[in-house]
Amino acid sequence: MKDPYTVLGVPRAATDAEIKKAYRKIAKDNHPDRNAGNAAKLERFKEASAANTLLSDSDTRARFDRGEIDADGNPAAPAGFGGGGGFGGGRDPFGGAGRGGNSSTFEFGGGDAGDLFSELFGRSRSSHGGGGGGFAEEMRRQAPKGADVAYRLAVPFEEAATLKPQRITLRNGKTLDLKLPPGFAPAKPLRMGGQGEAGPGGAGDALITLDVAPHRFFKRDGDDIRLDLAVTLNEAVDGAKVRVPTVDGPVTLTVAPGSTSGRVLRLRGRGFTRTDGTRGDLLATLVVDLPQDDAELRAFTTRWQDGRKVRASLGVD
Repeated sequence: MKDPYTVLGVPRAATDAEIKKAYRKIAKDNHPDRNAGNAAKLERFKEASAANTLLSDSDTRARFDRGEIDADGNPAAPAGFGGGGGFGGGRDPFGGAGRGGNSSTFEFGGGDAGDLFSELFGRSRSSHGGGGGGFAEEMRRQAPKGADVAYRLAVPFEEAATLKPQRITLRNGKTLDLKLPPGFAPAKPLRMGGQGEAGPGGAGDALITLDVAPHRFFKRDGDDIRLDLAVTLNEAVDGAKVRVPTVDGPVTLTVAPGSTSGRVLRLRGRGFTRTDGTRGDLLATLVVDLPQDDAELRAFTTRWQDGRKVRASLGVD
């Protein structure tokens, strides 16, 4: 590995804060999750991670500055160490490039990361108070997490409005019960931590986009629900109590005498759940449904004529 100070672009007298700041900038620009398939970016990220790991541990940094270990973490005078078991000698703490450029496939090669760093710093633990353990833990923490996995789930209309929990089966075969949040929107996927692809730094997340399935007679209007409610001529003229479907089950609604098509009746609290836990309304638009070819009705309208100019407001007779 290159000199860690050169890799991070900091002087040897740099403070811990300056080292951390330099590393974060490089890691952000070159992280595998943001640069899938870019081998140069991946190599830069790995170099910076290893450099930061070495320099962020005060004991390991001091040993490097004194010349006791090299930039790869190998003892400078390795009696019995031979070809090295650190970052050099062909060992790559990230196990090489990810398959297909996906950060979720990075795996530690040749066993657990703790074994790798125990091999590097096993002797120094007894003589220097255990600097290598922090180094290994830091490398585990900085290893890339597995990839997030995206899902889409169509929620039945009534169940979306009433926030009925949904069951979803993940790619790994695990089945979970998903509690719908108030005011959920398809534009903002729900994140389930640790339910994505496995990775050396831990599993990624599951991102679940919820879609509200269409309904055969309900229509969503913001947080409200609209419904065309058919009534007979008798019910419209004389008034009546009629049964109305809602997402919570049927209820009885009073139609006032003399109601006409287009009149909207409101049932409060029968719509979609808002973010504050309150609910929208059901808006039922009356539609007077006349029978076809009814001789008695035609005979009645022949005897009775409505002389009102009902289209006057439209500018026509």
